[in-house]
Amino acid sequence: MITFLSSIVLLIAGYFIYGKLVERVFGVKSERPTPARSKADGVDYVEMGTWRNSLIQLLNIAGVGPIFGPIAGALFGPVAFLWIVLGAIFAGAVHDYLTGMISIRNDGAHLPELARKYLGKHVSHIMNGFSVLLLLLVGTVFVTSPAGLLHDLLNGWMPLAVILAIIFIYYILSTILPINQIIGRLYPLFGALLILSSVGIGVWVILSGAPIPELTLENLHPSELPLFPMLFLTITCGALSGFHATQSPIISRSLDNEQNGRKVFYGMMIAEAVIAMIWAAAAMSVYDQAALAAMAPAQVVKEVSIMALGAFGGTLAILGVIILPITSGDTAFRSARMIIADYLKIGQGKISNRFLVALPLFVVSVILTQVDFDILWRYFSWANQTTSAIALWIGAVYLAMKKSFHWIATIPATFMTSVVITYILNAKIGFNLPMGISFVASILLTGLIVVLFFKKVNKHAVGELQA
Repeated sequence: MITFLSSIVLLIAGYFIYGKLVERVFGVKSERPTPARSKADGVDYVEMGTWRNSLIQLLNIAGVGPIFGPIAGALFGPVAFLWIVLGAIFAGAVHDYLTGMISIRNDGAHLPELARKYLGKHVSHIMNGFSVLLLLLVGTVFVTSPAGLLHDLLNGWMPLAVILAIIFIYYILSTILPINQIIGRLYPLFGALLILSSVGIGVWVILSGAPIPELTLENLHPSELPLFPMLFLTITCGALSGFHATQSPIISRSLDNEQNGRKVFYGMMIAEAVIAMIWAAAAMSVYDQAALAAMAPAQVVKEVSIMALGAFGGTLAILGVIILPITSGDTAFRSARMIIADYLKIGQGKISNRFLVALPLFVVSVILTQVDFDILWRYFSWANQTTSAIALWIGAVYLAMKKSFHWIATIPATFMTSVVITYILNAKIGFNLPMGISFVASILLTGLIVVLFFKKVNKHAVGELQA
C-alpha cells in the first residue's frame, strides 16, 4: 500500500514541479494568438475552454491503454509501478506537452509536418505513412475491444456485428462533423464517468485494505518475458505512448491560450498515469501472477469492477471502460483524416471533402477487424512506441534549435529508441534475433541516431552563425 500511495503522490508532485520546469524550458507566451483564434474555421480550428479541452484530451489519449496495459503489466510485478511513475513524469507527459505546444507554434500542424520541419522531408514522408498506419491500427483495435466488452456486458443479446456497425457509424460522424458538435458536447460527460469510476476503484483499493505488493525490482512474469524491452511496450498509454502525439495536435487547434498547455497536455498525461496506477494495483491485489496470466484484461475489468462497486456501480465502471477506447478510436480516425488532408492539401471546409478522405480509412479498418486481435495489438504496441521515440526526437531538436535545455526530451528519446530497436530485432514479428545480439545492435544503432541528432543541431548552429 505504501508504494501505491507514494506513487500517486509522486505523480501529482511531478505535475507541479517537473511540469513547471518543462513549461519554463519551452517558454510559454500567453500573449501569442493560438491557432484556434488565428486560423478559426468552425470545423477543426474551434476555440474551446480549458476544462473542456482537458477532458477531451484525456479521453483522446486514454483508450484501453491505461487499463488493459497496466493489467497486462501487472504480470511483471510491482516494478510496473516504477515505470508508470517515472515514465509518465519524465517521458510521457513531456512527450504530450512538447508535441501539443510545438504544434501550436506551427499553426496546429500534425506529427508528419513537424517531422518534416525538424527532422527532414525524408522522415516526414515515412512519418505520414507510419502515422496513418498507427491510427488505423488504433481505430481498429478500439472498435473490436469495446464491441467485445459491450457484447459480453449484454450477455450476447445484441449480435457482435450490429455493435461493430453502430460503433463505425458513430466513428464516421465524429470524424467528419465539426469538433464541437459531437466530441465537444459528449466528451465532458464521458470524462466525468471515467474519472468517477476510476476514483471508485481507487477508493475501494485503499479502504478494503487490499494486499497491494510493495516495490521490488524482481521480474515476476510467469512467462519470464524480459523486463527490457517488454515492460515498456506492455504499459504504454499509462506511462508513454506515441499515439498521444497524434492526438495532441487536435487540441492544439482548439486551445485558447498557451498558458493552459501544462494543464491540458502535461496534466492529462499525469491523470492517465493515476488511472493506470489504480488498475495495476487492483489487478495485483486481487490476483496472483498465475491467475492474471490465465485471464483476459477485459475479464479482470469486469470482475474487479463488480467486486469493488457492486452490480450497479460495477456496470457503470465497465461502461466507462467501454467508452474509453471508443473516445480514442473516433479521434484516431479524425486525426488520420486531418493528416492525409494536410499531406494532400485537400481543404476540409466542405463536408464532402472530409467524407472523401475518411471513407477509405473506414473501408480498410473494416477489413482489419478480421485480423486476430493479438496480432494487431503486437504491431500496435511497437508502432506506438516507435512513434513516441520520433516525437521525442522532434521535441529534442526543437528545444536544441531554441538553445533551450533539450535534455528533457533527448534522454527519454534515446531510451525509447533503444527499446523499440531491441524489440523489433528480437521479436518474432520482427527479425527474431537472439536477445544478446539485439541488445548490442540496439546500442550501436541508438548511438548512431544520437550522433545524427547532435550533427543536425550543430549544423543548425553553424548556419545561424554564418547568417
